[in-house]
Amino acid sequence: MSKASTLTNAITSILSTRTLLCALTATALFSVAGMANAAPFKNLPADQDAELSVGANVIINNSAYDVDGAEVLVLPGVFYDNNKFYARGAQAGAYLINDGTNQLSAYAQLAGSKFDPDDANGALSGLDKRKASAAAGVTYLRRTPIGGFRGQFATDILGRNDGNLARLTYLAKFTKDKLTVYPSVGVEWHDESYNDYYYGVSNKESARTGVAAYSPSQSFNPYVSVSANYDINDKWAGFASQTLDYLSDEQYDSPMVDSRTESTTTLGLLYKF
Repeated sequence: MSKASTLTNAITSILSTRTLLCALTATALFSVAGMANAAPFKNLPADQDAELSVGANVIINNSAYDVDGAEVLVLPGVFYDNNKFYARGAQAGAYLINDGTNQLSAYAQLAGSKFDPDDANGALSGLDKRKASAAAGVTYLRRTPIGGFRGQFATDILGRNDGNLARLTYLAKFTKDKLTVYPSVGVEWHDESYNDYYYGVSNKESARTGVAAYSPSQSFNPYVSVSANYDINDKWAGFASQTLDYLSDEQYDSPMVDSRTESTTTLGLLYKF
């Protein structure tokens, strides 16, 4: 077989796998949508006066990886919600059920960690790079008098980690004048494929670098987050958030890791149209 034929077959295989993954994800989402349409819920009408906010945010990520310094990113931010579609920072989705008490939506968002061996210490600098990915799935939120309870499930759609993740979260909201604060606490689950990509060390990497081989299994880790929004005036608003994740033993035992916790700080400014 010629090199050209081998390359063509490889590309066809990759495209077929990706097409199958997208088809499975779409089938799952449309199945949920069908259940939503059959359920006795009335969706809220589209809000024609929904407010669009656009701005920029600075993200400071203190990774649990054994690397030098924190990662600082400057990214655009978009916030919009008309009861049918929404965009919140790195997540965008469409409501399947939205009646003011129950929200079921299909969504996609950035997901995963990032490991750059150029920033790593010691022998870790010889490991392969790990890239952030994108995940798509479904999320359900139930509003109650004591706060919101949210469940999420998503799968990797870029084929980088081929993993799944899920979250259970409790959310609250406190408002005083122009300030609104949103504290939340929850637990996150990652499957074996996700953890193996971001925290595992293959035998090949081990032989090349001397770093001990490591193959983690699934994990559960708790996290807490506090977000705040302050309306400066009718057009401008500032926001900030702080998230702290506590790594599970499966993640912390990785030779790539030197901290039990990792944190993300976000500061931003939005203009409301």
